[in-house]
Amino acid sequence: MPLKSLTRFMTYSISNTPFLEKTHSHIRRSNQYTVSKKMSWQTYVDEHLMCDLEGQPGLHLTAAAIIGNDGAVWAQSSAFPQFKAEEINGIVTDFNEPGHLAPTGLHLGGVKYMVIQGEPHAVIRGKKGSGGITIKKTGQALVFGLYEEPVTPGQCNMVVERLGDYLIDQGL
Repeated sequence: MPLKSLTRFMTYSISNTPFLEKTHSHIRRSNQYTVSKKMSWQTYVDEHLMCDLEGQPGLHLTAAAIIGNDGAVWAQSSAFPQFKAEEINGIVTDFNEPGHLAPTGLHLGGVKYMVIQGEPHAVIRGKKGSGGITIKKTGQALVFGLYEEPVTPGQCNMVVERLGDYLIDQGL
């Protein structure tokens, strides 16, 4: 599933006063007007993590979020679980010290996932029953995807890791 054109989902604001923004945006000047295409973090979650899986309308992740490496929520789906700071700290520690979560499991929102094969310093994957979790680390954030059957682990991995790789390419 190719990453949808991000500019397709951007909102446009037009003013006759030039301005600059310190957010993830693209700015183009046109005559006396400034056209700003700005994408919110919530749009990344809604349109790129919670999107229908390719060729399977209505099939999507159960929940998703983008959380800063400091534990601050940038954006999340409505079903993303409430989590504790120590759960995020444990995840961040596992990225820095691969294997840290293996003995105790990965906890998110009070749910324990068995840590399975991931990519050291880049991806953590967990499994619980018929569902699981994928977390991709970028320079500034953690991209989370949670799934339940009939979504497969591979489909979740693809969605989460593709967005994470895009954000890394953008310096985020």
